[in-house]
Amino acid sequence: MSTGPTNSTSNGFENSLRPEEEQNKIDEMRKLIGPLSGKLALYCSDVSISRYLAARSWNVKKAAKMLKATLKWRLDYKPEEIRWDDVASEAETGKIYRSNYKDKHGRPVLVMRPRCQNTKSVKGQIKYLVYCMENAVVNLPEDQEQMVWLIDFHGFNLSNISVKVTKETAHVLQDHYPERLGIAILYDAPKIFEPFWKVAKPFLDPKTVSKVKFVYSDDPNSKKMMEELFDMSLMESAFGGDDKAEFDVNKYAERMREDDKKLSSLWKKDDNSTSSAQPTVTAETSLEPTNSDSESDVLDEKAEKPSLDVDEEESPIEETLPGIDSTNENADKLKQFN
Repeated sequence: MSTGPTNSTSNGFENSLRPEEEQNKIDEMRKLIGPLSGKLALYCSDVSISRYLAARSWNVKKAAKMLKATLKWRLDYKPEEIRWDDVASEAETGKIYRSNYKDKHGRPVLVMRPRCQNTKSVKGQIKYLVYCMENAVVNLPEDQEQMVWLIDFHGFNLSNISVKVTKETAHVLQDHYPERLGIAILYDAPKIFEPFWKVAKPFLDPKTVSKVKFVYSDDPNSKKMMEELFDMSLMESAFGGDDKAEFDVNKYAERMREDDKKLSSLWKKDDNSTSSAQPTVTAETSLEPTNSDSESDVLDEKAEKPSLDVDEEESPIEETLPGIDSTNENADKLKQFN
């Protein structure tokens, strides 16, 4: 945790605002976004809006623009509808999976192994990444908003990764899952990774870069950090832990299908519990930046370097959404999406 006036919230991300100041900014954001209904209304909880504000240093206009882009993306991409069988071919080597342990802060751990890359499809790789992120979010404890990435570089070579996939990965994670990363541990990264890291860093927000930690198995300080973060009796042996079990795609598939059923039943329950009328995002809600937004962006760009935006195109939301009322009594069951 940083010192000084900046404080870490109970959900993990930091802010320097008093509670009433934060609520005022959330209320301002809601006015800029406009009325929402259905899944998008559920997504835009106060905690979710706070994450976007934190990602844009509590600049309301920038955060609103970022959130509008995510709402458009969620309408088009429908990440909550991706299921295990849609991505199983990408998952079979264990290149990304949610571990069966958490860190000492209760954060889910996503294990990543670049050497296990098994496809060349950028679309397929990103779809599987999104599935893993949505699954990790669903499994967040009530008091946490962030997760841990644990990247195993054993057996790594530069053919395992590409700049194109890295760029798109950075876009999706930073723009649509802001403030979800608690810490990223790069475990035993070899010297040959250094040139790629220099290329990749410009794609990343400085706040994201600050969360990346290089850890080495032969370094006492690294060992101490791992022991402070994890129960090493549960940790895989590849990361210095006691668990010698290897990734089993069949067992993992069973876990994921159970999560899929849980997720499906929650959405279906909410769909059935509302009126048969299909609510829509109102016509007042637009993803197009207003003149004041555009003018503000021009002034902001003169003052600071802009963060990565791979896809800046925005358009009004006009699609009909599933019938989920944001005031529904079951909405709290879906709060982990927020």
